[in-house]
Amino acid sequence: MSSPRARPPPSASRPGSDRPVGAKEVQEAKEPSAVNSSAGQPGPHPEAAGPRDSAGAARRFRALPGDGARRAARPGPAGAGSGATLAFVESPVQLLNVLEWAYADGADPEGLTVVVLSPHDPMTRGQLRRMAELARDEGITVRWEEARGGAGAPLKTIGGLRGPLRRADRIVIGDPFSRYVQLLLTLTRAQDLVVVDDGTATMEFVSQLASGEPLVRWHRRGTGRGAREMVFAPVSATARRRLTPGANRRVEVFSSMPVEPPAGVTVTANSFAWTRDRFGPPTLTRGTDLVGTSLVETGVVDLERYLEAVASLARTHGATRYFAHRRESADKLHRVAHEIGLEIVRPDLPLELIARRGPIGHTIVSFPSTVVHTLPLALEGTGVKVAVCDVDPAWLRSDASPRAQGFLSGVTGTARDAHRLRSVAPATPAATP
Repeated sequence: MSSPRARPPPSASRPGSDRPVGAKEVQEAKEPSAVNSSAGQPGPHPEAAGPRDSAGAARRFRALPGDGARRAARPGPAGAGSGATLAFVESPVQLLNVLEWAYADGADPEGLTVVVLSPHDPMTRGQLRRMAELARDEGITVRWEEARGGAGAPLKTIGGLRGPLRRADRIVIGDPFSRYVQLLLTLTRAQDLVVVDDGTATMEFVSQLASGEPLVRWHRRGTGRGAREMVFAPVSATARRRLTPGANRRVEVFSSMPVEPPAGVTVTANSFAWTRDRFGPPTLTRGTDLVGTSLVETGVVDLERYLEAVASLARTHGATRYFAHRRESADKLHRVAHEIGLEIVRPDLPLELIARRGPIGHTIVSFPSTVVHTLPLALEGTGVKVAVCDVDPAWLRSDASPRAQGFLSGVTGTARDAHRLRSVAPATPAATP
């Protein structure tokens, strides 16, 4: 296969596109913090200059790199046709993993429509706009829905998707815990369902599916039986049945996470072949990069303990850059920059693409998160070392979910086993007076 041609990054609008990329939204993604800085160099992007060559995009998309063979065509459930595939995403990582799934599956890009259920967060919206451009460059149709744009937005969105949902032969989702996605699942007749990674939440989803538990995010506190949960319970139960394989229903999990699926669920490994084929290899710097986490924002880790850990890691490993998670607060990042002295980098794409594009540190240190599983795959053969810092139980908030420590330890332990990461001893928290 010919190597991709280098080209400038996607612009704010492109000829032949059915809608603008949203330059305003990309700018919004860069405004939350005054300590922002750009990451990496433009580097090579997926081929596509000028008007889209649909046939060329399809050929490129279906051509696998030399380290893997195209998956053989698989029979669908009884009565399944060769119609359209509809994918629903709510985050940049979900959209990246839809691209990885389609590339590994050998799916026809012209038969795939990605529906972006856009969130409110400006950083997430900006990254989604960039990822949508990469998807369009592959010949995939992207449908942007302002799904949370006001009181009437959900009804309008669902009403507009009812027809495509009923016509689709295959549904791909990125977040089975999303109430929006669960509601949409109740409207489809598709018998072929695919769940792509939404980070480490995939591990919890597969575990709950195997045990028959209700679908509840691991960091949620309380019993999950509040008034809203009780009202939504019938919808959630129906969605869960849709995600359970049966005689005429096929369920696939496409994941880079170590999962043990229940009987009947097909697991396909995500090796980040599309990312490695389209980007890099990166230039390596002599320094160490730290990867931030939203564990403080989700109410799991105490803010002061987290900052102490970041400062300790920066001193120990000589780190100078801090790659912020898209959900980290501006106030916290301000303290990381001004109290610890790290350069804050707010990526405009998922970190797997930023790191593969480079330049990137020769060592990347992260707390337990998705990237300790994904970066070793995306950076395979580059010489970059990925290390993980355990979360000390003393860092957890008193009201954190009882499952938090066990889940985070599992993320760290399985990554070390799977990718032979170097373990970084957690910092010792300062004594509280």
